[in-house]
Amino acid sequence: MKNFAFTKINYILLIIGLAIIVVGFILMSGDSTTEEAFNPDIFSDMRIKVAPMVCLFGFLFEIVAILWPAKADSSSKQNA
Repeated sequence: MKNFAFTKINYILLIIGLAIIVVGFILMSGDSTTEEAFNPDIFSDMRIKVAPMVCLFGFLFEIVAILWPAKADSSSKQNA
């Protein structure tokens, strides 16, 4: 059996982190201000405070997912 750098749990955590980042970017999106009309929603707390923090949490979660230790199973210890 080949030893891979990541285990199944690492990939699951990476996908969860990516989903959190995507949610953060979705929270940041919305209507913009045009030359004809000013949209005060561009300064809402959701778009300038909450969404960047969600993205930051997602990126930190990605780091944890990459560094998550793989459990050494007993069969690999016997073959070493």
